[in-house]
Amino acid sequence: MLAAPDENKRPIFAAKDLTTFYLENGPKIFPQRNWPGWLTSSMNLIGTIRGPKYDGVFLHDKIKSLTHDMRVADTVTNIVVPAFDVKYLQPVIFTTYEAKADPLKNAHLSDICISTSAAPTYFPAHFFRTEGPDGRSREYHLVDGGVAANNPTMIAMSMLTKEVLRRNLDFNPGKPTEYRNYLIISVGTGSAKLAEKYTAPQCAKWGLIQWLYEGGFTPIIDIFSHASADMVDIHAAVLFEALHCQKNYLRIQDDSLMGNTSSVDIATEENMEALIGIGKELLKKPVARVNIDTGMYEPVAGEGTNEDALARFAKMLSEERKLRIKNLNSC
Repeated sequence: MLAAPDENKRPIFAAKDLTTFYLENGPKIFPQRNWPGWLTSSMNLIGTIRGPKYDGVFLHDKIKSLTHDMRVADTVTNIVVPAFDVKYLQPVIFTTYEAKADPLKNAHLSDICISTSAAPTYFPAHFFRTEGPDGRSREYHLVDGGVAANNPTMIAMSMLTKEVLRRNLDFNPGKPTEYRNYLIISVGTGSAKLAEKYTAPQCAKWGLIQWLYEGGFTPIIDIFSHASADMVDIHAAVLFEALHCQKNYLRIQDDSLMGNTSSVDIATEENMEALIGIGKELLKKPVARVNIDTGMYEPVAGEGTNEDALARFAKMLSEERKLRIKNLNSC
């Protein structure tokens, strides 16, 4: 949404519009069933066993109505979007750079958005086909990119490294792994780590059903997704510390979500307003980095708040853009 162009080649949405979009459309994307309290858990379990919790029809139609026939190569800025192909059991990474070079990777934005939001058990997997001018075609059988990269930081870094290796003129020539030149802002979607939802004695008694669904949550998905995201965060934090450029990597995450705010799909107005409030509070919190021994985020002295750090990043990026424009004009 932030990268899809309008008729003036500007984003169809500004970041400030996203909360309004979710407040208006969230209840339709995740329609809430009003079962009697004592029936809720049982009916949700039955639904989980029978098929995806949501049919995705409204979400798919909304995405298509916003993106029309736009393709990855049309985005207003370079993007990297992961998905996972269930037929071939491998990640698929869509990028603007590759879409411009390979017609079979230049999929419609609607297909990519539907695919990367197709979280198993919540939405159905998505199938589509791309075709090239030479008659070749490629099939995609995709689900949510979070299956492979719940934290896409390392994928983004890898794709940039790949472009440096290819001598892409958008990047300064040099060592592909010169990560001191990278600025990374990694924004998490929140977790209930501090809630300590599961314990070993509890999990030791579970069979297949409980691992898939227990107490309104999906333990096996929670565990795999958090493990994947946290491993990437640990790797990136250690890497940038080793290169003495810790300030180039900013991770913004809240591990203290509780109750409904930690749910993936409780899209009531009350819960979404609560999440908006948590996001605003997160801006005021001090910059924090993960402690690799405890997995907890600890405030970093002398680096200000997340809001301060974002302003610092914005200034550096603005200055870099001005420098590049100046260099281009002087050629």
